[in-house]
Amino acid sequence: MSSRPNLIFIVADDLGYADLGCYGGRDAEFGRVSPVLDRMAAHGLRFTQGYSNSPVCSPTRFALMTARWQYRLRGAAEEPINSKSRGSGTLGLPPEHPTLPSLLRDAGYRTALIGKWHLGYPPAFGPLASGYEEFFGPMSGGVDYFTHADSSGRHDLYEGSAEQPSEGYLTDLITQRAVDWVQRMSAGPVPFFLSLHYTAPHWPWETRDDRELAFKLNGSLFHLAGGNVPTYRRMIHHMDEGIGALLEALGQAGRLDNTLVVFTSDNGGERFSDNWPLVGGKMDLTEGGIRVPYIVQWPAVVRAGATSVQHCLTMDWSATLLDAAGVAAHPDYPLDGVSLLPVLRDPQAVRARPMHWRMNHRGQRAHRDGDWKYLRVDGHDYLFNIADDERERANHAGQDPQRLQRMRLAWEDWNASLPPIPDDATVSLGYSVKDMPQR
Repeated sequence: MSSRPNLIFIVADDLGYADLGCYGGRDAEFGRVSPVLDRMAAHGLRFTQGYSNSPVCSPTRFALMTARWQYRLRGAAEEPINSKSRGSGTLGLPPEHPTLPSLLRDAGYRTALIGKWHLGYPPAFGPLASGYEEFFGPMSGGVDYFTHADSSGRHDLYEGSAEQPSEGYLTDLITQRAVDWVQRMSAGPVPFFLSLHYTAPHWPWETRDDRELAFKLNGSLFHLAGGNVPTYRRMIHHMDEGIGALLEALGQAGRLDNTLVVFTSDNGGERFSDNWPLVGGKMDLTEGGIRVPYIVQWPAVVRAGATSVQHCLTMDWSATLLDAAGVAAHPDYPLDGVSLLPVLRDPQAVRARPMHWRMNHRGQRAHRDGDWKYLRVDGHDYLFNIADDERERANHAGQDPQRLQRMRLAWEDWNASLPPIPDDATVSLGYSVKDMPQR
């Protein structure tokens, strides 16, 4: 059996920073919302200063797949890619670009994506063209949990490169496929890499018991007149149960000890999420839009019950998985992500990690360096000491103009090193202040 670790990257969709119990989340009326993930944190390593590459889904997924700044690729300028881009040969992850799964596959790993893709539509784009040997899930950003139709009403559930109608609640279907794949891979000697990308707890707001609601919605996936906190928490709980089933399958196969499992969210939470104490959420470069949970379990390497304050981005985890597998980047596509393997071995091994973001939406920009964060929203510049003020309420811009100027110039130097946002890039908002009040 290979000594190289198996790798599992689990991504929730629109999960808030404090939705999980281990990040301060409250219990639901049925009890603990995330007992499996809480236990995973207790048995592994929890990061408190981890960030997504973007506050919206598909740009983050470009960074996850490439371990590079998403801004290098045209498709990632869409905020996010929407169903109107079906048939586009531009808005997606180019098959010729090396990816985390293609690099691992070429190094002898078995690879699969079970769950959400959201990186462009066939025939130009798709998981099987970008390094995955197997795929089951939706191609688009959001689908109904029972009808598996996207926001245009089109069925969107695939097996490989072909549409595959399946009966059942999508979170459970994704779990079942993931467990089956891990069991099959565990029977052989080859190491494996699984991308497990749940759509939970993304809208529409449906639990296992809401099958009838799915047909009443009739394609109105934004579900603007529905949902509530209890339903949302139950959706997270269904995902948590699925992760428990996957970990149990690894244990039964004797693969748990040498499997590196990473859990995170693609961006901050949406309507019913808990981001406390952070402000903002999905689509915002305030902390609530980009600060996300990171939980790591790897019994052979990671000490149980530790916490790290290391700053990190989504693409750093992609670089970490490659490093753990002993796989180098393609020489023509050097990684922007930084491996966190030293932190996994020693949670106190913290190093400087300047981070940058930009958004077409509201002209946002952000730069986190150490305790400080420079932020621009709607043409207004702010300066916050995040270590003292995670809620970004105490603006130091007037009191510390020199620091503000240094951080602004650092952001502009970084931005100049990347392609500009194209004029035809689109911002797709599911709702606005006419639907619900501003945060």
